[in-house]
Amino acid sequence: MGIYEKDLNELEATELRLGLPGIIDESSTSTSTAKNSRKRPSSSVNENEQDSAPPPKAQVVGWPPVRSYRKNHVSKLSESDNNSSGMYLKVSMDGAPYLRKIDLKVYKSYQELLKALQNMFKCTIGVYSEREGYNGSDYAPTYEDKDGDWMLVGDVPWEMFISSCKRLRIIKGSEAKGLACL
Repeated sequence: MGIYEKDLNELEATELRLGLPGIIDESSTSTSTAKNSRKRPSSSVNENEQDSAPPPKAQVVGWPPVRSYRKNHVSKLSESDNNSSGMYLKVSMDGAPYLRKIDLKVYKSYQELLKALQNMFKCTIGVYSEREGYNGSDYAPTYEDKDGDWMLVGDVPWEMFISSCKRLRIIKGSEAKGLACL
């Protein structure tokens, strides 16, 4: 038995314990049977406690008052004034290492949008014509519609463009020749 006691002492020395280092708790050095003896046996559990439901928790009245109020208030505002919320799109340009986001609802026509894009990316975009598209200009603005098709900006009426546009891309004019309406 001396060998086994030595092994138990080595195991106790390497045992992980909760508490401050260097403090040895005398109760933790006892054997596992002593630890189990502190627990009450399952047969001593009162059967009445198992059948009854736990007492109900006290409910805080009006919680969360601010969150539900804000949620209802915002939904009413968005229903009443649909123009207040913006329609943000990502705009990318060939050769530019960054993307921009614009609010389409700020602009009232294609001319305003194209002027803003020219100022934003410091490029020149020519005038759109139905027969030739943006022929002769350095860059041509294109957009992706709901179906995933890329089209030239100006191909459809403004209201239809606003409702179907998902993102904008300014491409080089030489690449836009295949997109022009002929």
